[in-house]
Amino acid sequence: MECNESVTQEAAPLIAAVETLLVVDDDDEIRELLCDYLAQAGYRVLAAADGTQMWQLLEQHAVDMLVLDLMLPGEDGLSLCRRLQGMAALGIIILSAKGSAFDRIIGLEVGADDYLAKPFEPRELLARIKAVLRRGGRAERAVAPVASAPQQFAGYTFDHAKRLLSCPGGQQLTLARSDYRVLRDLLASREQVLSRDQLTRSAFGREHLPDDRSIDMCISRLRQHFKADGGTVHILTIRNEGYLLSLDATHAPA
Repeated sequence: MECNESVTQEAAPLIAAVETLLVVDDDDEIRELLCDYLAQAGYRVLAAADGTQMWQLLEQHAVDMLVLDLMLPGEDGLSLCRRLQGMAALGIIILSAKGSAFDRIIGLEVGADDYLAKPFEPRELLARIKAVLRRGGRAERAVAPVASAPQQFAGYTFDHAKRLLSCPGGQQLTLARSDYRVLRDLLASREQVLSRDQLTRSAFGREHLPDDRSIDMCISRLRQHFKADGGTVHILTIRNEGYLLSLDATHAPA
């Protein structure tokens, strides 16, 4: 269903294009409060209480951003997020009462663009929504020229449109959004150091915090993928600077 339709319609003339947000939360009070707040911020807002309603709305509407609770009746939010990975244009922010570092890492691993623990400040959620939407627009423009031409390196094929990494041994890996963006940037800046700040802004649309290990986890997963296929691709840690992607000399471009 669409939330606060009258508020959204009044806000629409104030902006050139109204993005559509879908709030998925089984708590009626939280769902209604979020709908009111985000509609007043100028967005068109839809609401669902569970995964079944979510899928129905996604079939009926072009949705730009999903605000997803984890603890839902029926299929939980992590499972839904994992299934939504194929929808490259859809941004996802997880809202959850589970706020440990482990829970955040799992949420990002299954494909969320950001993770915010409850209780939360609505203004922070709004800021994160704007950041993910901005990043989504930039990423879409950036990959558009190469989306039809998968990238080749060191025996790997990197399909930007599908976020698919095809390995020399034949294995095909659909990368989480954050892992995809980190690898994309490292490849674009091959043999150059990218800082954690740069990678965090690109992958998650926010500043890197001192205790934030999200980028380190992305790097760790990518290293495991490359290690399994002979180790011809290396992601090096440059102390106090960041990360650098390097290819063995035999696989370096001519």
